Amino acid sequence: MKNQELTLLYVFDAIMTEGSITRAADRLSMTQPAVSNAVARMRDVWKDPVFVKKGRDIEPTSYALSLWDQIRLPMHELSNAVTASSFDPLRSRRKFRIAVPDLTLEMIWPELVARLEVSAPNVDLHAMPFSVEENARQLREAQVDIAISLFAEPDASLRSLSLLESGHALAMRKGHPLADKAISLEAFVAARHLLISLSGETHSYVDAALSRRGLSRRVAASVNHFPAIPAVLRRSDLIAVVPEMSARDPAFSEDIVFQAVPLELDPINLYLLWHTRHDRDPGLTWMRKLLEEIIRDQWQAMVSEPVTHHLQ
Repeated sequence: MKNQELTLLYVFDAIMTEGSITRAADRLSMTQPAVSNAVARMRDVWKDPVFVKKGRDIEPTSYALSLWDQIRLPMHELSNAVTASSFDPLRSRRKFRIAVPDLTLEMIWPELVARLEVSAPNVDLHAMPFSVEENARQLREAQVDIAISLFAEPDASLRSLSLLESGHALAMRKGHPLADKAISLEAFVAARHLLISLSGETHSYVDAALSRRGLSRRVAASVNHFPAIPAVLRRSDLIAVVPEMSARDPAFSEDIVFQAVPLELDPINLYLLWHTRHDRDPGLTWMRKLLEEIIRDQWQAMVSEPVTHHLQ
């Protein structure tokens, strides 16, 4: 392969990964006109438009999609081989894109940003939208580098690392009719429920557990942002099944009480996910270790704190 073609593939891979000529130029430390010129050479050499405009964005042609499917993994392996011993956090200008749920974001992001300012001041950190349905595809297509997820790897192309395990608690406002007594399953089912749903679905693992018993509940309201839960509970008679770690979250400390859930539920697990092509990427290995350390430290600090509002 000629050097020119390898250079074009390198630029092509960056554009496909970033989904933008501007972001690809930034990733490659090139000017935008230089990347645009490379795209013009791709069209001439490969005899295909490669990218077509769609509004303000660009869209790969079917040829480009087919080509990327063939070269994506080899290009990442080649990049890893070249940079295998060259990652230096103090000097790196790398960008890390991490898909993260909002609950986890609030737990780890302040500490992570603070550490990066000291140990990797030129590294950029971007929180990407978290979606159980989309994260596997985003990792496979290199749209995100790492995902923090409640689920382990869905297929052999992804790796996972278990970080922590949490039980469940039932949250409600102080003064709620169910707040000062053990809650029966009958009372639990009869109550009006608040559900956290990132996808908008109103059927969760709680409903699946109830269904196995031939029972169902009323989900009277749902939110797609976990930090909204305490405010909604304080002004209503709704109850919400939340991770037990929420009992130690300062956001829940005012006028919220916790009870045991009168239903057997599988524990909540938190995982780091990444694609197998990044197993030997020194930058991502460094970031994974940093995330693991922060999450485990934060979790240990949370479980060691006394719960000031009761959990029956």
